[in-house]
Amino acid sequence: MQEFLNLSEVPDFDPGPRLLHSATPEEVARGATTDIYFLRTYEILRRLGKLDTPVVAEIFTSRAGVMAGVTECRQLLTGRGVEVWALPEGEEFTQKEVVMRISGPYGAFGLLETPLLGILASNCAWATAARECRRAAGDKPVICFGARHVHPAVAPVMERAALVGGASGASCIMAARLAGRLPSGTIPHAAILIVGDTVEVARAYDRYMPPDAPRIILVDTFKDEAEESLRVARALGPALDGVRLDTPAERGGVTPELVQEVRQRLDQAGFRDVKIFVSGGLDPARIALLSQAGADAFGVGSYISGSRPIDMTMDLKEVAGQPVAKRGRIPGITPATRLQKIL
Repeated sequence: MQEFLNLSEVPDFDPGPRLLHSATPEEVARGATTDIYFLRTYEILRRLGKLDTPVVAEIFTSRAGVMAGVTECRQLLTGRGVEVWALPEGEEFTQKEVVMRISGPYGAFGLLETPLLGILASNCAWATAARECRRAAGDKPVICFGARHVHPAVAPVMERAALVGGASGASCIMAARLAGRLPSGTIPHAAILIVGDTVEVARAYDRYMPPDAPRIILVDTFKDEAEESLRVARALGPALDGVRLDTPAERGGVTPELVQEVRQRLDQAGFRDVKIFVSGGLDPARIALLSQAGADAFGVGSYISGSRPIDMTMDLKEVAGQPVAKRGRIPGITPATRLQKIL
């Protein structure tokens, strides 16, 4: 698909019928998701004979965070005759640190400023939120359950970024496979509601799921969580890996007191090896409290998926070999020794 060349092509651009209102990778590369003013800039520069002026652009951040999205940026810029340096994925950056530098003809990449900034703003935010959760959990697993909170077209992007940030696993199938992993998760409440009994579902799960699927059973659907935990533990015995607490907000959510009670009752009954997995509205503060109370693993959704994008800004710092900058910023290439050449 050819990149937009001039403004006259925009009125004739017909996205056509599609299953989802999301852009294809080809449409992103064409410039269909860019802000119109970049195409207007192309039009002006072309008419002035300056579209292919050599420039150096730098991308810097609005606040501290964790780098993610580099792979997509590199793939979007491949084959355009530019050189690119970036902070490696997973590295932490400070406020206003330069995280990417692009050198080449402006017409080779200027139309991609919008998608490049969007890729970094979202990916870095998701990775940063995941890193915060992981730190709160210490060495205990944190699984990203955020796919249900975002558009499906970006769900794999979001959960992959969470893995870059430090999440132990992701529930979204495509996200996990993009990262070379297997997806994490057991079953939803729907299975238990349809069957009508938690223990019956637990036995069926143990009977039909492959041996490498952890036997972690939801215990908040019908009965008191501590009572249901004991029923499931007695039914599955040594096969049970853990119980999952996902108590809804209507009943107060999962509290440290609930975790402590379940832990103590399992221990008293001889099920000390059964782990407690917690999910439902978790954030770093709650993770720390529940971990202290005895929770062993955490499923985090909206805190990661709903994290505020980290604003990214692209500035031209050299034009035709000369240092430049808008008022208030320093002309010329910014020292950034941590950047690594990726293209």
